[in-house]
Amino acid sequence: MSPATTLSRRQFLRRSTALAAAGLAAPYLIPSGVLAFQGHPGANDRIGIGGVGIGRQGSGVLRGAVGSKDCRFIGIADVFLSRAQELCKKLGGGEAYQDYRRLLERKDVDAIVTATPDHWRALVTIHACQAGKDVYAEKALSLTVREGRLMVQAARKYNRVFQVGSQQRSQAVNRISCEYVRTGKLGKIKEVVGANYPSPWECALPAEPVPEGLDWDMWCGPAPLVPYNKDLFAPRANPGWLSFRPYSGGEMTGWGAHGIDQIQWALGMDESGPVEVWTEGAKFNPPTYTAPESRARGDKICQVPMIFYRYANGVVVKLDNGSGGGGIFFGEHGKMDLTRGRVNTNPADIAEEINRQAKGGDQSHVGNWIECMKTRAKPVADVEIGHRSITVCHLGNIARWVGRRLRWDPVKEEFPDDPEANALLDRPRRAPYQLPETI
Repeated sequence: MSPATTLSRRQFLRRSTALAAAGLAAPYLIPSGVLAFQGHPGANDRIGIGGVGIGRQGSGVLRGAVGSKDCRFIGIADVFLSRAQELCKKLGGGEAYQDYRRLLERKDVDAIVTATPDHWRALVTIHACQAGKDVYAEKALSLTVREGRLMVQAARKYNRVFQVGSQQRSQAVNRISCEYVRTGKLGKIKEVVGANYPSPWECALPAEPVPEGLDWDMWCGPAPLVPYNKDLFAPRANPGWLSFRPYSGGEMTGWGAHGIDQIQWALGMDESGPVEVWTEGAKFNPPTYTAPESRARGDKICQVPMIFYRYANGVVVKLDNGSGGGGIFFGEHGKMDLTRGRVNTNPADIAEEINRQAKGGDQSHVGNWIECMKTRAKPVADVEIGHRSITVCHLGNIARWVGRRLRWDPVKEEFPDDPEANALLDRPRRAPYQLPETI
């Protein structure tokens, strides 16, 4: 909403009631009955689970949640209604919706799993928190730094359990390896080498007929309204939305959400981040795809220039030839190469000891979320952690876009005295899909 249309809470409740009686809905505002509902399940209740934007990635997470003895399946909301209907059938019932707000209205929904494209993540999760729902959100958590901070604020204000899909936090090898580095057993860290994740590029794919049952305007949502193309609609296709800047941070925030998260964890920076970011190499020159083609050309172009980060303790992280799911840590007492569920070290006995400790120690990432919903504890990949990790990824993209060395304040979450870089901490949103003015 614009400032001219801002409503007080009392005005909002009164107007929402009148609209509901008339069979209308206020644009992208949570209905009054939902805002008043702060319920979460009692100790002996089964948790009502709904899904929002459930495609390839989200379906597995949702299945894992509703398959738990502690949970029950309520329904799915997806802009592609037939997809929601089909998955509801596979899960044995439940209601299918095209508008996620209708799912959030339901008082038997205690929590949601959401795996929308990145440009929708903030709006869905903030509304879910306002509606009193706990949240499991796939990564990348946000499209912008500003969105991520608002998501944290919403989770805290409404006392929500908010798990981010950084599942390597639930793998024992990763947990023990990061703890080994964080507690100084590898000695003072001199350097960390991560993967050279490509940034996103631009999309101008030709128009194709919109499939029946797909609300394409709503899929575009806060992003500009552009023609439908199947290779935009899919996450990874030729090339898929994950490679395009209006909808994603590219693989910098796709795989980077995993690898950078492990680096942050190992360095003890779950509530902080680097203080400087810069690039070295040729100027960033992203292509515009005007016809479907693989990611190969765009990924190669958008891996230049190379990105560097410096933390306040002097550690420098270079994005180069490290693993996409972790990083290579160079310490006084050895070298550790960590990726998803696997660690190699020099000397080798460090990895041998870690693997002995980790044997049989993996936990279910979804299971951790469910347990925390019952106890109201913070999950292993709490929203603040997810926000801090993806912020580092966003900083890398911003450094490529501006092409110069940037100072970063991880407390204020801004670039000191740099209006150009600060303008890239958020993006404009198309009406009526703006974020709530009051979290």
